[in-house]
Amino acid sequence: MLDFDKQDGLVPVVVQDAEDGAVLMLGYMNDAALRATIETGRATYWSRSRQSLWVKGETSGNVQVVEDLLVDCDLDTIVLKVRQRGGVACHEGYRSCFFRRISADGLEIIDERVVDPSELYGE
Repeated sequence: MLDFDKQDGLVPVVVQDAEDGAVLMLGYMNDAALRATIETGRATYWSRSRQSLWVKGETSGNVQVVEDLLVDCDLDTIVLKVRQRGGVACHEGYRSCFFRRISADGLEIIDERVVDPSELYGE
């Protein structure tokens, strides 16, 4: 169905809030992650650091319920529209992983932290 051969068996996944379209995160899927996502209706990714499947929210409780799964014309990139349960997509406790802006002065935080990560992960 998708072309997993172009990028070492993975395709990038842009994750958007199904309600307002905000970009929440970028992840990667292999064929097994895509199949699990379709079968369960919960966003499942391939963790490049752990080299294993990862169900979003399995530790933090901030699950992504899939509303729509779109693929680009080249069949090598996915847009996943989700309902973000718990309000946090970022492991640093922000709604979105894109909470920083690059400016002439460097990086600036443009969003407020929703929860302390230690509350989610016990760090």
